[in-house]
Amino acid sequence: MTTILANATLVLPDGVMTGALVLENGVIARIDAGAGVPPGAVDCAGDLVMPGLIELHTDNLERHIQPRPGVDWPHAPAIIAHDAELAGVGITTVFDALRVGSLISRGQGAREYARGMADEILAARAAGMLRISHRLHLRAEVCSETLTQELERFSAEDRVGIVSLMDHTPGQRQFADLAQYRRYLRGKYGLSEDEFMAHVDAQRALGERVRSAHETAAVAAAHRFGAALASHDDTTEGHVATSAAQGVALAEFPTTHIAASACAAQGIAVMMGAPNLIRGGSHSGNVAARDLAETGLLDILSSDYVPSALLGGALMLSDQWGDLARGIATVTQGPARAVGLTDRGALIEGLRADVIRVRRFGAAGAVRGTWVAGTRVA
Repeated sequence: MTTILANATLVLPDGVMTGALVLENGVIARIDAGAGVPPGAVDCAGDLVMPGLIELHTDNLERHIQPRPGVDWPHAPAIIAHDAELAGVGITTVFDALRVGSLISRGQGAREYARGMADEILAARAAGMLRISHRLHLRAEVCSETLTQELERFSAEDRVGIVSLMDHTPGQRQFADLAQYRRYLRGKYGLSEDEFMAHVDAQRALGERVRSAHETAAVAAAHRFGAALASHDDTTEGHVATSAAQGVALAEFPTTHIAASACAAQGIAVMMGAPNLIRGGSHSGNVAARDLAETGLLDILSSDYVPSALLGGALMLSDQWGDLARGIATVTQGPARAVGLTDRGALIEGLRADVIRVRRFGAAGAVRGTWVAGTRVA
């Protein structure tokens, strides 16, 4: 099947031009310059045509699985709805984030769920129920009781593309501000002050006991899966030095300018949340994505918890930098390179035909069409 997207503003790796994109046999067969519209072609009327967006870290599936606190929605329709939502906002490749590492000995501890959820995602994919390309992102919680056992339940056949090292021990990284952590945890679980402090003490003791072994297990698992290794919430130069020694390729949401700068010096790609950029700052009080972008320290955007933020954030960066190709690369070519996806992420002849059509709407953009491997899915 051949599809021609003509009279489009093509967002190429190094710039923008008016032209036509020819999609054939699942790949980009040809790129032609000019505003002509051949017979049978789609007249894009000047709309942007760009690579499909690549999402490396999203919690969106959790919202569909649990639409209200305490409500466990049937998983198959939740996965299908999540997939359709992503296709509708221009995401053609997603790394679904699943936490591995639980606190099974405590009444309010996180439960194990990743292996079962992975099976359901993979089954939906095998049955042809999903519109876009799904891979897995295992978020390895270092300060937990079950991390090693949970990682052992996965193999290289599970499409695990990212393993991220998360350490949510109170008093460091994302939870360095104990007062803010107190507000978060007591508000979420209704803990008394004594219960909160008991939890903090227990988590700190657990972290000290398992950190080294769990980090070693997670790094080994990433190698076993052939997955990219990511750090999470690096705060200090010391954190980044450790990440570099472990072979980290991607830094998710560094919390300080110092950490982001250290990542750049180590050749580690910096990923920030598009909601942080769009809202003008971090909801957790960490460094603003806009400030990192201003100093050239932002390489990749993630939609995090708002799928539509991925395109909106990339367009905002394009406007901030005055460079559309550069802004769009943070959600296409940048993430593809960070995780070793060499077959997509750019409008280049021979690459996979994951493509979207976008019409600007003020500072935002509306997705008018999504093609995955040359087939229209939204």
